[in-house]
Order: sequence, then structure tokens, then C-alpha cells
Amino acid sequence: MNRSNDIKTQQFIDNIKVVDSGKYQMLTKLRDIVFDNYPTVKEKIMYGGILFSLTEDFSGLFVYRNHISIEFSNGFKFNDPTNLLEGKGKYRRHLKIRSLEDIETKKVDFFVKQSKKP
Repeated sequence: MNRSNDIKTQQFIDNIKVVDSGKYQMLTKLRDIVFDNYPTVKEKIMYGGILFSLTEDFSGLFVYRNHISIEFSNGFKFNDPTNLLEGKGKYRRHLKIRSLEDIETKKVDFFVKQSKKP
């Protein structure tokens, strides 16, 4: 697991670990995917979740009672041949992750790779 350089973000992660070990496992795996694709990514707590940015915010993780949502700021542009992305907003799309298996079946890495396409 990558420790956050942002104190508030690390406190958020540590709190999830205490409250729900299953969500903690999903959260850390999702963060690792973002860091594997974008090693210089910055993260911060905003809107009740973790926002990721390079030159601008591009994705976020939000923990809910029954799932973790990974949000993509420009998800409307993504290649999504099997219609896995949810959301009808003008720009943002998301995936609801309910289990560790969902990370693979919902192709999180495939979508994270598209987050910062030029």
C-alpha cells in the first residue's frame, strides 16, 4: 500500500481500516492502481473522498455504505465497449465497486489508464 503524503488523506485511509477492513482492502487496491499508472499523482481529501490530480483533478474515490465509487472527471470521453461506466451527467462517469472481484470485472485499470489521455 502507498502511504499518502497528505496527512488528511492518510488519516481518512487509516479510519477506513478501523471501521471496515473489506472497504479498506478495496480502497488500497484502487489507490494502488492509480499510483501504478500515475506515479507522480497527488491526492487530497475533498467532497468526503480522495481526489487525484496531476495538473488538474481527474479521478476520485468515495466510500459509501455498500460500495466504493471511483469517479472519472471526463468519463464521458472514455472508450467503454461493454457499458460498465455509470452516470448520465455532462462529463463525469463512475464505477461502483462492491467487492475486490469488481476491481477486475469492472476493468478499473482499463478506465484509470484513460483518465489522463491527452
